[in-house]
Amino acid sequence: MDYLLIIVAAFCAGILNTIAGGGTFLTFPALVFIGVPPVIANATSAVAVLPGYLGGAVGFRREIRSFDRRVLLKLTIITLIGGLIGSLLLLVSSNQVFSFIVPLLLLAATLTFLFGDQIRSWAADRHQSVTPYGTAGLMVVSIYGGYFNGGLGIILLALFSLWGMSNIHVMNGLKTGLSFVLSTISAAVFIIGGLIVWKPAIIMMIAAIIGGYCGAPLARALPAHVVRWLIAAVGFCMSAIFFVRLVNG
Repeated sequence: MDYLLIIVAAFCAGILNTIAGGGTFLTFPALVFIGVPPVIANATSAVAVLPGYLGGAVGFRREIRSFDRRVLLKLTIITLIGGLIGSLLLLVSSNQVFSFIVPLLLLAATLTFLFGDQIRSWAADRHQSVTPYGTAGLMVVSIYGGYFNGGLGIILLALFSLWGMSNIHVMNGLKTGLSFVLSTISAAVFIIGGLIVWKPAIIMMIAAIIGGYCGAPLARALPAHVVRWLIAAVGFCMSAIFFVRLVNG
């Protein structure tokens, strides 16, 4: 039953990461439920969903190819640097800080994604528009993703919305590609740090690959507004549950 649980969690996480993000919310508690300590479960979960991001990126290769190569290279380098910083911070941070920051970031990101158009209009009226493909925003998000992968997709989509992107499928493609890049550097740090439980990780990797690849055509098939509200629902649910965990200690 333990293996069945983590297989189902990883498969669904692969689909969810491709469509909306937040798959770590499935894999992390599944590992904790079968007895893996929380810090190790967080690192193992990040490694387990990595192939799912790869599968999703392959599924969205058409959308990713629509970007200028120089822009993609810039975004990739920023993501790698931020992911490395965040992963190293996780190795030295306390559980108290970890538990306090995550729900706040998730809620802020979900609200930003939902009201991105209004925020951009407000900023433009005050001559404070957000620079498309800016370094600072992506660096902050990448540090967060290296620190805690949960909700990374939602936060990336919120950032893309502020950049002025509106095609949800192109946004999903870029989100999945950058998530793969970030998770790769994070996984390397966690592996070197000896934080991975390998047997569950490998099983979940295989399930996440299949789920990630299945998620891309499903995301394209769904109407854009359905995908947008699915993303928002995932974000609000994750925020609420993490707030409850924080209050209950």
